[in-house]
Amino acid sequence: MALFTNAPAPRRAGRSGPSLGWTALLIALVAGVILGIMPAPYVIEKPGPVFNTLGTATYDDVETALITIPDETVYPTGGTLDLLTVSLFGNREDRPSWLAVASAWLDPSEAVLPIDQVFPDNVSTEQRDARSSADMINSQQDAIAAALTHLGYDYPTTVSVVSLPDGSPAAGVIEPDDEVTAVNGTAVANVAELRAALRDNGAETAASVDIVRGGLARTVEVTPIDNDGTIVAGVNVSVAYEFPFEVQIQLDKVGGPSAGMMFALGIIDKLTPGELQGGENVAGTGTIDQSGAIGPIGGIQQKLYGALESGATWFLAPAENCGEVTGNIPDGLTVFSVATLDEALDALDAIKTGADTSDLPSCPAS
Repeated sequence: MALFTNAPAPRRAGRSGPSLGWTALLIALVAGVILGIMPAPYVIEKPGPVFNTLGTATYDDVETALITIPDETVYPTGGTLDLLTVSLFGNREDRPSWLAVASAWLDPSEAVLPIDQVFPDNVSTEQRDARSSADMINSQQDAIAAALTHLGYDYPTTVSVVSLPDGSPAAGVIEPDDEVTAVNGTAVANVAELRAALRDNGAETAASVDIVRGGLARTVEVTPIDNDGTIVAGVNVSVAYEFPFEVQIQLDKVGGPSAGMMFALGIIDKLTPGELQGGENVAGTGTIDQSGAIGPIGGIQQKLYGALESGATWFLAPAENCGEVTGNIPDGLTVFSVATLDEALDALDAIKTGADTSDLPSCPAS
């Protein structure tokens, strides 16, 4: 006997428009295209060109040495002492798209920065470029000073007042173009010595400041203040050096002060027999002053990747940048932490001799 059951009749498909899923996808695609081409309120930092301070660069089809010392004996060099740069994509007039920003966020060699941080409203692109060029010129002079000081050369210096910020405690007492020669009877020949003298004086206590104005020496009284832990007299100063011989540095279309340390090392290498780093490929970055103190810089992560891409295996990083370096070191790069020119030279000597580097200050990989 056959068994039969009553099965429900099949439903007929309804005749409706596109599904909600396809509609949502289409909206998302359109939104993505719009966001992809819309300018974002950010700029992107990427690894920039790398320059060997011991080598040459080409400008207008002419090959030019980065460091030339025409009137002194210079010695053969080998390997590289690379200075590193960061390329900036975008400005207020030409901002990157959201698509480019999203791609940069996913790339460890790139950084995304708010446009207001890099290009403040009250500073034009032209003003920013001019300031960056001035910083590079000053850093080159500081690098020469640091190198020659390390090598034992004596030379006169002049500390001059450039400007006074708003609310300066020195307003009405010190003027632009004044030369500062001493604080409380202690001679100051550079910015480091001026800062030390002010620190010894302390805040809210009047200091006796010797200046030269219009060729005439005089003594004035200024009461320094505490500015975020630093004792300042409220003057912006620059240092002019009278070097015993000419050192020419040629680096076009690169701004900022971060090449100072590597220029100083390159000058020392050229003026001393042998190769500072034993012919190895070393890269680095950091500001420097006449005393050899190395300061922090921006774009350290991009510079790490730029160094690796250029073939460097060793990297000299400012000690104050170590927090940004740790956790961001590309495989194949060993990073030393340096706070002074002497520490940088110690690291290069260890590289040269193959000595144990475990006792040298370093930025740990992680």
